[in-house]
Amino acid sequence: MKVEKNEHLLDPWEGAWIAIPAYQEENTIRALALEALALCPRVIVVDDGSSDRTQEELAGLPVTLLSHRENKGKAASLCTAFAYALAQQANCVVALDGDGQHEVADAPVLLGAWRSQPRSLVIGSRLHDRAQFPAARYRANRFACFWISWAAGHPIADSQSGFRVYSREVMEIALAGKVHGRRFTFESEILIEAARRGHRTQAVAIPGRYPVLARASHFRPVIDIAHIVLMVGGRLLKSGMYPLGLWRSLAQASVLPGRAAPAPRRDAAAQVIHRRTDASVQ
Repeated sequence: MKVEKNEHLLDPWEGAWIAIPAYQEENTIRALALEALALCPRVIVVDDGSSDRTQEELAGLPVTLLSHRENKGKAASLCTAFAYALAQQANCVVALDGDGQHEVADAPVLLGAWRSQPRSLVIGSRLHDRAQFPAARYRANRFACFWISWAAGHPIADSQSGFRVYSREVMEIALAGKVHGRRFTFESEILIEAARRGHRTQAVAIPGRYPVLARASHFRPVIDIAHIVLMVGGRLLKSGMYPLGLWRSLAQASVLPGRAAPAPRRDAAAQVIHRRTDASVQ
């Protein structure tokens, strides 16, 4: 009897890359890159014009380091990573933030969800973990989810999470000139544009995490949400307010179970931070 070889069982990361946009991430980037390399040998770090030691912290690591001479924002960093990955014939990119908010160990679960539905855009959803979420950011994210889900025509569990799996097709959409948003607006707009082209989102539960001594978030709850709502409002007006999309978006967003929680421990990024803090005190 002939047994067919399943490439994904042999290498679940076949055709996949990990991309980490980074800006002023000297405290966390090395630990994140090491954790990513332990999973996948194809890791891209896009340094978005950092003025700290972000690049120096990656010295000696076999990552693909792409750099912007000046800070251009997260949208530009993602597009730089997408363009490089597509040139390398990537099937998908797992994107995660460089500030240590995301557990790299959750990446295989997101990738597995994408393998099961390769036309989807997979999001690591944190909003179920409300106890770990700053109140202002939780309210802002829920507000953004309402508008983005309406414009996308289906419920989206966490529209502001940067932990995602982007397929080749979705990356091509992002680079085709139909997504104009900058900063965090880009990540919202790509959900809408991808959905309108048949690439709906699916969510996987991940923990909400804010590492000790990591740099402050670049997300501005009031200003950035206002920009997102203006972008969504413009798209809704052009589509006649899309009433069917509103109706569909009011359903409960389903969230796939995430990775089983490990025994309590310090995460790698936090260990690096604490070691540096201890050294500076001595």
